Amino acid sequence: MKSMPRYRWFVVVIFFAFMLLHQSDKLLIGPLTSPIMETFKIDEVQMGAVFTGALLVSAVLYPLWGYLYDRFARAKLLALASFIWGSTTWLSAIAPTYPFFLVSRASTGVDDSSYPGIYSLISDYFGPQLRGKVYGLLQLTQPLGYMMGLIVATFLGTSLGWRGIFYITGSLGLILAVVIFFGVKDPLRGQSEPEMQDLDKIGVYKFDGKIALGLFRKKSFIFLVLQGFVGVFPWNVITYWFFRYLETERFYSADEVFITMAPAVLVLASGYFIGGALGDLAFKRSPRGRVLVALAGVILGAFSLLITMNIPIENQIFFLIMLMVTALFIPFASPNVISTVYDITLPEVRSTALAIQYFIENAGAALAPLLAGIIASNSSLHNAILIICVSAWIIGAVFFAITASLVPVDIRTLRKQMQERADFERQRDSEKQVAPTI
Repeated sequence: MKSMPRYRWFVVVIFFAFMLLHQSDKLLIGPLTSPIMETFKIDEVQMGAVFTGALLVSAVLYPLWGYLYDRFARAKLLALASFIWGSTTWLSAIAPTYPFFLVSRASTGVDDSSYPGIYSLISDYFGPQLRGKVYGLLQLTQPLGYMMGLIVATFLGTSLGWRGIFYITGSLGLILAVVIFFGVKDPLRGQSEPEMQDLDKIGVYKFDGKIALGLFRKKSFIFLVLQGFVGVFPWNVITYWFFRYLETERFYSADEVFITMAPAVLVLASGYFIGGALGDLAFKRSPRGRVLVALAGVILGAFSLLITMNIPIENQIFFLIMLMVTALFIPFASPNVISTVYDITLPEVRSTALAIQYFIENAGAALAPLLAGIIASNSSLHNAILIICVSAWIIGAVFFAITASLVPVDIRTLRKQMQERADFERQRDSEKQVAPTI
């Protein structure tokens, strides 16, 4: 099945823009935490509830979004998600009281669970040998969005205020909804699989409940899901609390926070692409390759964070160096988890499979910001960050190791299924060609 080389990169550019601006809007609340707390006169526990509310809403809606993406046109649903993003951000900006802000910010989680549709659609434009790099490229948007949010909060937060910033990001979401609706086409599901490359036409495959339930018979998928349950705890803690940790426990000024976080975030961004590229390279050598790269990332990330958090406050340069080392390794797992999920699942249930993965991840990790807030109130943010992150990564490493031992069997099963489909398509075309004319 022939693809459209130039157009597929145009789609990547659109999704990159969507994810970059969406992540910036989502993660802006991190650097804006202190002014928001001052506006509503709330403490860490109440602010932790704000973070957790959006994460819980997002987690609950992942299965619904996954089913809808596998059942209907993914591009149109992504346009809807962008519209919801813009609308709910505007509601957060006009919130007059803390309860209203708590509810409106929680509603922003509706569109946060829309990403499985993006990754599923992209999987039908790019084959298995390239997906890790493309996913790594798209996932640059999370740290770059974090960086954009940091820059906006640092340089415009005082003049515009946090409400003014949310007005801008919400408006961008509405604009992108129009761009996606008219600019992105839905490819046929499975068209980029190696077995389908020489076919002029392929059948249309849509969501099948039996196939979706069969995901839970794949042992490697089960352990990927278990890894995901603990794997996102560190991300949510670092995303929502690290700025405040630098401000209140390492006593950094706004300029020092920016000087520290900017290079760390840039290194973090490179870690997604490097991790995805290494995963693709390792996958060519072994079906376990992607998972082993992910395993190495979490082990090295845990070790380097442990060193980083125990560096004396006055040694800012060494702290920055080790923070960048940590930032390089911790994204390695992300693009490889997505690619591995798609390495073992049929095209028509890939949105559902990734949605299940994300649902489990966020269902557990949604409590991470609140848990960190509780630990911080009774101890310190230093202890909260260190305890949650290191323990989660150690447990995740065990699950990755088990997944690596199981995944070759499930990859072979998928390749066999795709070959059977390709043979069926060839046989059907052959029968049409030799059918007698009346």
